[in-house]
Amino acid sequence: MVRERPGIWHIKLNEALWAYRTSLRSATATTPYALTYGHDAMLPVELSINSLRVIEQSSLFSAEYSRAMRQELEDLEEVRLDAYNLLVAQKKIGKLAYNQWVRKKTFDEGELVWQIVLPIGIKNPRFSKLSLNCEGPFVIHKVLGKGAYRLKDQTGVIHKLPINGKFLKKYYPVTWEM
Repeated sequence: MVRERPGIWHIKLNEALWAYRTSLRSATATTPYALTYGHDAMLPVELSINSLRVIEQSSLFSAEYSRAMRQELEDLEEVRLDAYNLLVAQKKIGKLAYNQWVRKKTFDEGELVWQIVLPIGIKNPRFSKLSLNCEGPFVIHKVLGKGAYRLKDQTGVIHKLPINGKFLKKYYPVTWEM
């Protein structure tokens, strides 16, 4: 809308905000305007063509109209709770879909692990893609919780900084049999 005449963006902003506030959201199944005020906004087109909603509201007396508005405000809390519950359910579905592919890694104290080489510059450029991806083996010295571990090398020197379990791999010794 603003590409042809970028100097009028401030005039078009009100129209864009009105469209945003009065359009349905798939997450809440209602409009932000309705969640705020309890009923949908009346569009200017509805006023000019006398829509059914305008005709019904104009035929109400002031006492009936105020009672209807109070009832809408009382129902608003229920609508907001329904929208919130829908959002929570959608988040739960998204979480389940995402986490179905995540494998949680757990290690015990005394277990041998490989540490994934984190900085890119550590890889030897002479070997390019054939350089090692892991260092070690290391021993899990202490389990810190929430996926954090403190390592020590095989000589017994304890690392100062803990490491996240996602940067560790189980150590499987290679045996060559013929």
